[in-house]
Amino acid sequence: PIETRRFPRLTMGRRPIVGGNWKCNPAEISKLDGLVANINACDTSGCDVYVCPSPLHVGLVYNKFTNGACVAPQNCNFKGCGAYTGEMAVDQMVDMGMKWCLIGHSERRGEFGLPTPVESSELLATKCKYILEKGMKCIYAIGEPLPIREKGIDAVLAYCVEQLTPFKDILDPEKVVLAYEPVWSIGTGVTATPEQAQETHAAIRKWISENVSAACAEGIRIQYGGSANAKNAPELSACADVDGFLVGGASLKPEFAEIVAAIAQAKA
Repeated sequence: PIETRRFPRLTMGRRPIVGGNWKCNPAEISKLDGLVANINACDTSGCDVYVCPSPLHVGLVYNKFTNGACVAPQNCNFKGCGAYTGEMAVDQMVDMGMKWCLIGHSERRGEFGLPTPVESSELLATKCKYILEKGMKCIYAIGEPLPIREKGIDAVLAYCVEQLTPFKDILDPEKVVLAYEPVWSIGTGVTATPEQAQETHAAIRKWISENVSAACAEGIRIQYGGSANAKNAPELSACADVDGFLVGGASLKPEFAEIVAAIAQAKA
């Protein structure tokens, strides 16, 4: 049976990791100093921290973090530099000293109504290979919409497995972090219950154990990414298979440091 315990267990030292996704914010560059200060206020001694500024702002803030927090652009191309108008190349990120890149966010998969074909998991696997080949690390976001969630955990897992299957050969726990996003809870204020989060994370980890390796399953970090905030972070952090958070709206507020502190304490 899928383990749904919410108390911590031995995790072979999975270090918690929290990311702040600023999405397409802020509108004014005058607000960047305050947002950077929120990240710099985090105690990173017990938790890895990364931040995803908007593409226009990456170059303004990438060298502003003083506590070890890393910048992770919100997307990348899969070919490198050249005639790729509108794209960001991992080669450029490496030259700027960046170590992480986020791919696969549900809003890149068409969730905000982008009237173009969505980015497929196969394309995202190609991007991930490119990221890893250049010596960077990847945060790969997966997750299901509400109609799938309403069908139950088996349907949720099947949906996530479709997103994970192209990544089977590149799920290196040292280089890839999974961000599980219940799409129905992103930006809605509706958070998955700790029981739902733990059940889903445990099911994903079990699938990885059976289809990749037990060592990969035990080592890979799985973030929760659905309306996490300072209020619900302690309870979610108590879930054995929740290794961190991908934070949206709350990453634009001072409470972000409280989220980092909550999971660092829970996993200490």
